[in-house]
Amino acid sequence: MFSKLTSALTFAAFTAALVLFGAATILTVGRAVANAVTRSDRNADPQSVSVQRQKSVIPIEKGKTGKMETATFGAGCFWGVEAAFRQVEGVTDAAAGYTGGTQPDPTYRDVCTGRTGHAEVVQVTYDSARVSYEKLLQVFWENHDPTQQNRQGPDVGAQYRSAIFYHTPEQKMTAEASKQALQDSGRYRKPIVTEITPAPEFYRAEEYHQRYLEKQGLASCHISL
Repeated sequence: MFSKLTSALTFAAFTAALVLFGAATILTVGRAVANAVTRSDRNADPQSVSVQRQKSVIPIEKGKTGKMETATFGAGCFWGVEAAFRQVEGVTDAAAGYTGGTQPDPTYRDVCTGRTGHAEVVQVTYDSARVSYEKLLQVFWENHDPTQQNRQGPDVGAQYRSAIFYHTPEQKMTAEASKQALQDSGRYRKPIVTEITPAPEFYRAEEYHQRYLEKQGLASCHISL
């Protein structure tokens, strides 16, 4: 009987040892996995990890952003026009460039000759849920003299003409109505000469023209109307 009792106790002790060993093994493996994940996270690209974390914690806000649309305006020297549109809430980008001519991919020097037919323009990218095309037209009218034929202030030449290049039939209708309303308002004694034509290919201007006034520490080069 004593022998059976000893065997039972030995078996129980052995079983307990196995349980403790299994628990210790699981704990060790778990720590190893956690350390491996941590090392992987540290060795990963910080920007990639940051993006992954942001995606997991930042909810997607619906109804805050509308369709991104494009508008193109010529209102004299594009430096001041670009700066004016960048101040409009809802405008996500404003790029200086050339359009409306015949020469592909013109340079600033090419356009300044007056032989390419291009106008200096600003192509505006905007969120239609935050700013309307009507508002952009208002900014356009307020930042140049639309009664000047091929000039704005001291800048003379066809490249400085007043022009609206529409991208959709809706933009065309809105621009024509806005132009007529401004003419009928009596603000100008002379007729408004702004051309309203379909938007042809846009050529982005040289990089030194982009955000030019901002780079020079100037607020604007607005002319007196």
